Amino acid sequence: MRNAKPLPEPTPETQHFWDGTLVGELRLQRCDTCRKAYFPPRPFCPACGSRSVSIFKASGRGSLYSYVICHKEAPGFTPPYAIAVVQLEEGPRMMANIVECPQTPEALELDMELNVVFVKENDTVTLPLFKPAK
Repeated sequence: MRNAKPLPEPTPETQHFWDGTLVGELRLQRCDTCRKAYFPPRPFCPACGSRSVSIFKASGRGSLYSYVICHKEAPGFTPPYAIAVVQLEEGPRMMANIVECPQTPEALELDMELNVVFVKENDTVTLPLFKPAK
């Protein structure tokens, strides 16, 4: 499968995140000490270092913080495709692809509202992607 899309491999630290995407939930972590929500998953708070953290279901809403439109072929991707940084409503930022939208600067407006959508790749990996809210 030479042209197969590279997929993430869940680890013990990220398993809760991938378990969530399988059931249509975007799960983040929040520090029980300083209350900061964060991504990517890790067993300690990146703000204060506390190991007292909780997992919660995020809203799945965000906005387009930044992006680049890739015009080069890559395994599993047909150009052009947007590689974006999404500012989640809860505070963290995450990288994702933007779907259900023309992959042009005219359509991909910074600060546009986005909603998460989940695309099942196989039995263990469902990817969180984002589409315009309107």
